[in-house]
Amino acid sequence: MKIGIYGQFYHPNAAQYIGQLLELLNERNVEVLIEKDFLELIHSNKTIDKDYEHFTAFEELDNSFELFFCIGGDGTILKSINYIRNLNIPIVGINTGRLGFLATIQKEQIKSTLDDILEKNFSISPRSVLTLKTSPRNFEPVFSHIALNEIAVSRKNTTSMITVDTWLDDQYLTSYWADGLIISTPTGSTGYSLSCGGPVITPDADSLVITPIAPHNLNARPLVIKDHTTIKLKVSGREKEHLVSMDSRIATLENDTEILIKKAPYTINFVELREDSFLNTLRKKLLWGEDKRN
Repeated sequence: MKIGIYGQFYHPNAAQYIGQLLELLNERNVEVLIEKDFLELIHSNKTIDKDYEHFTAFEELDNSFELFFCIGGDGTILKSINYIRNLNIPIVGINTGRLGFLATIQKEQIKSTLDDILEKNFSISPRSVLTLKTSPRNFEPVFSHIALNEIAVSRKNTTSMITVDTWLDDQYLTSYWADGLIISTPTGSTGYSLSCGGPVITPDADSLVITPIAPHNLNARPLVIKDHTTIKLKVSGREKEHLVSMDSRIATLENDTEILIKKAPYTINFVELREDSFLNTLRKKLLWGEDKRN
């Protein structure tokens, strides 16, 4: 079996679990390739006992990989998906961060779950992702990426609101007067969109959510639409520029740039163990329905 590993050392206690994973994979004679920068971090980290010199580096993935281990928090997973794109390689999210809504396997579970994962005793949770194009075309690297959670436009260098003219399949919807606007996937519905009042949507729903950020027109509410809809945005305001973010990546666009947002023609596939369904995660990590009075 050939697997890839990607991660970042954000937490001091992560190294011991990374070392444990590498040792277990080594014992099972798995062919392991580690993302180049992450491999350098492993070699330079003195808390990992072995160098694992026989583990080689990768800069890009191909169809020969059977699994992709992502070690860290949800932010690490959001960065990792651009290695996967349309290759259909299942992602195993191991949480060494805090909440870990996407990285559902806890670091303490590595030893107890690894054999099931390697033997593929799991289900796949496909997640839709978003693409973005601009007119005129902008060559910032961020716009060549995909977004798993959301694409958002927001104000820049001002406390004044912006106006976001919005079309759905070339049919005018409205102009949002707000601090910004979020276009969220079902996966992202539990993130930024939720904090701005958007609904929670199960990952298998064929939907997107349009959620305004602090809207001035108070009757503007989150809107759920079909995910095959093409969304067009144009931003105007007192400043000449505004911000566009795709998950954890951010760039600047000039006002009146046409932004086209579409669902990608492929999904990102997450490994889901039997006890780690979306509904279980919702109850466990978002305390869904919990009542402290009882």
